[in-house]
Amino acid sequence: MDLNRIEIKKTGLLFFDLLNGYYHEAGYAAKQKKKPMVDNAVRLMKTARQAGIPIFFAKGSHREDEGTTVLLKTDTNIPLKPWPNGIVTLVKAAAVEGKSGSAVIPELEPNQSDYHVPKHRWSAFYQTYLDLALRARKIDTLIISGGSTDVGVAATVFAGRDMDYNMIVVRDACATNHNQLAHDTLMDFIFPRMSRVRTTDRVLRMIEEATR
Repeated sequence: MDLNRIEIKKTGLLFFDLLNGYYHEAGYAAKQKKKPMVDNAVRLMKTARQAGIPIFFAKGSHREDEGTTVLLKTDTNIPLKPWPNGIVTLVKAAAVEGKSGSAVIPELEPNQSDYHVPKHRWSAFYQTYLDLALRARKIDTLIISGGSTDVGVAATVFAGRDMDYNMIVVRDACATNHNQLAHDTLMDFIFPRMSRVRTTDRVLRMIEEATR
């Protein structure tokens, strides 16, 4: 079994939360940090479309009235800052259903032939139609790009592994808003046990070789 080979007809490309709310509507520093990820995601998108690989957009789609949001008791918030005075508070969602923040970034040229998968939790699989769509198309391999690496991407990879999907996590087409150590630790010590970790350049070669 060649770990650098894929079958085009059994492969899908999953973009995780590459949305306006987390990029174009984010602060300048966050956008600059994520720009290399977006640039590489665009390269993946263009090559996948040319090869006929279906594209799936996992999209945070929170209710504006916070009707699907639950406050969990955690030591810190998402940026790993302790809750002030130990009191958990609700943070306004960046991706609200029907608002511009929940739209896929235009750089990825989303269209009606793509799969737009609304989600309400970290994992792209949890109570969404992603698994159904993949199995309907007999896809057993997912190329994964997006962020945040240590939040939704990690949740999706753990879930996908338990559902017996082959996954390729594109290291430089994923990113985190948080400590870079979290991204690197997952890519170096966690994800290789559950998936293949590759650079964008390597994945593009894999796709090109599979189309010959």
